[in-house]
Amino acid sequence: MIGWLIFLVTAVLWHVGLYGMFKKADIEGWKAFIPFYNTWCMVEKMSLGKKWFFLQFIPIVGQFVTIWIAIKFVEHFGRFGFWHHAATALLPFAYFPYLGFSKNERFAGKLVVDNYKKSGAREWIDAAFFAIVAATIIRTFIFEAYTIPTPSMEKTLLVNDFLFVSKFSYGPRLPNTPLAMPFVHHTMPVTGGKSYLEWIKIPYKRWFATPVKRNDVVVFNFPVNDTLINDEVNFGSRVTYYQAIRELGYETVMQNYGDIIITRPVDKRENFIKRCVAIAGDTLQVINGIVHINGKPQTLFPHSERYYILQMPPNAEVDAESLEQMGIKIHGGEEIGDTRGIDLPNSVLVNITNEEKAKLKLPAGYKLSPFIMKPDNQLFPHYSNESTWSADNYGPLWIPKKGSTIALTNENLIRYQRCIEVYEGNKFENINGQITINGLPASNYTFKMNYFWMMGDNRHNSLDSRYWGLVPEDHIVGKASMIWFSWEGGPRWKRFFNMIK
Repeated sequence: MIGWLIFLVTAVLWHVGLYGMFKKADIEGWKAFIPFYNTWCMVEKMSLGKKWFFLQFIPIVGQFVTIWIAIKFVEHFGRFGFWHHAATALLPFAYFPYLGFSKNERFAGKLVVDNYKKSGAREWIDAAFFAIVAATIIRTFIFEAYTIPTPSMEKTLLVNDFLFVSKFSYGPRLPNTPLAMPFVHHTMPVTGGKSYLEWIKIPYKRWFATPVKRNDVVVFNFPVNDTLINDEVNFGSRVTYYQAIRELGYETVMQNYGDIIITRPVDKRENFIKRCVAIAGDTLQVINGIVHINGKPQTLFPHSERYYILQMPPNAEVDAESLEQMGIKIHGGEEIGDTRGIDLPNSVLVNITNEEKAKLKLPAGYKLSPFIMKPDNQLFPHYSNESTWSADNYGPLWIPKKGSTIALTNENLIRYQRCIEVYEGNKFENINGQITINGLPASNYTFKMNYFWMMGDNRHNSLDSRYWGLVPEDHIVGKASMIWFSWEGGPRWKRFFNMIK
């Protein structure tokens, strides 16, 4: 709450200051309060060329351009010095009100910029430096652009939706590895090497921490990406190191892939986006595809997808056109006439939302019923006796809460040993049933962090917590807040600036 209050105050001061600057520049003041339109007005006033406005919409690069436009606007007030540019990039909430309302400052216009003797190269270097610094701070602590790479959240989020992820929603997290290349996540382009140095490591710390709420759409670092086989085509985050160990055996994995196995710190693990369906302290259970929290069934989101079995009359044809007439639209990557896991004759799988299901127009002789996935030994917790669990009938499973204590039974160790040993950094040993934690005998354990359970809205096409487990609070990146751009063979205009629910 304190974090949001600080963000709100600084944003208001920034725009109020810009209002005063606009008035001095003979631009209608109200235009200062409209995002992007205010930069359009600045570009137009300074005769920079409209291309600079549109360059703002390029992911990552656009942040530099916006800050550069602001620096150029300040120069039209006759302010060219190092500290003026620094204040523009880093402290606009304080500097803009000064420029906008101080009687000692005025809009000097293009003439004063043309008469200034600083070389073009120096001007670009100064502007670029402060743009990089400011954009890095914004990206690290306030918000970050993110692109949806897979259909696991359809149709809430679509592939090639471009999002803003709010770092302030749960409190800005200090980077574990502060020595890193700006705007590169974990791997350098071209060279393929690490984009960060581990000479300095900062323990987990979050400023103005605010808890994740149930049903938030959350971006987080993939927890089991701490160790990975660094081959994105065959392994990476698709087939984790731990899954490879379970399927192939440790010796085979080390023999075949040992030279490309790497580790990553928390903040450099792959970014995933899912919906948080259970928070710390909840007991989760999935019954016939319906999530239950603490014994209560949860309402399905209108845009969440799942598979249904479509039973048809004998000799009925299945094609995209006939399905679309019923209200079933086939998307890229989906197979028309998919029959996997169905024992019924004349039946196919269709993947639709609750909203689409309610609007279906099934001809006589057609019937729709939920598809229930069969038990799966690839589900979390691995190496357990939960042989009856499936992606649609799962649990019950308790989600660890900070300060809660559990007995170290065999069942609890299967479910929570990774939390104790890996995520919370304890030395764990179990020798002939005698458990020691950090060298001391232990019969119970008190959790140091909160944990969360993440699931995709496209429930049958999502690699989520059902397959790899719990998400610790130190892995939380931010809350997906708004779709600012979307593309599928062209702009999907209706999705622009939609808030994410």
